[in-house]
This record gives sequence, C-alpha cells and structure tokens, in this order.
Amino acid sequence: MRNGGTPWTLTVPTSGDTLRQERLTRDLHATLHATDGLVVGFHEADEPTQPGHKGAGVGEVALWAASTAAVARPASQVLITLIKEWCAKERHRKVVVTVGDDSIEITGRPDVAQERMVREFQDRVANDDGPEPDDSAV
Repeated sequence: MRNGGTPWTLTVPTSGDTLRQERLTRDLHATLHATDGLVVGFHEADEPTQPGHKGAGVGEVALWAASTAAVARPASQVLITLIKEWCAKERHRKVVVTVGDDSIEITGRPDVAQERMVREFQDRVANDDGPEPDDSAV
C-alpha cells in the first residue's frame, strides 16, 4: 500500500440495511481521513469493489484507502489497527478489507481465530506496503 501500491477496498456489511451501511461507512471514512499518511475516498457506484464484480452492488457503499508516504510502521498495520479500533466501538460492526484478490473480515468482537487470520492477512499483504529498502544501510 506504499505510495503507488495497491489500494485497499473497505466495505461495511450491514445485511442489506443501506442507510446504516452509508452512516457507518461515512463514520469509518471520517476516522481514517483524520490519520496522517492515509488517503481515503468513496468508490464510485460503477467501480468494482471486489475482483470479479462489474460494479458496487445496488445501494452498496465502499471506501478505498492508500498510503501517501512511508511511515514508521507499515501502512497495513496502521490501517488494520484503526479498523479494529473503529469496529471495537460497537460489537456488531464489521469491515471487509480487500487487497487485490485477498480479503479479511474484521469484527467488533474478534476471537483468537480471527486475530490469527488478521495477522496472517497482514503478513501476506506486508510485501506491498513496507518502507522502501535502504540499500545504503550496512
């Protein structure tokens, strides 16, 4: 997710409640937008939100997120931490994070298995968002 890397797609599933989805998505947008080093925006209605889809579903609201600069921690860690904190505000909140062909669902009440899956997801996508290697370092 480093500058020029793969943008992430963030979807807040609400079992078809489009008003709640829009409200929660806008709240997540505000939370992420306030973070230095992240750029967040809304997917256009005709843009695909997931691989293999022609566009967003009827009434579906989704965000995209990308890193603007190298940060001390990899951008994936920062973004996942922010999403987990946002979900923890209400136990029924969920966010589906998609990077390329890989995705993970983060919930407001993660269990041990989900925490492990999130760490594995971060390991898989970490290659795309770490700081550039410093060839001059000894």
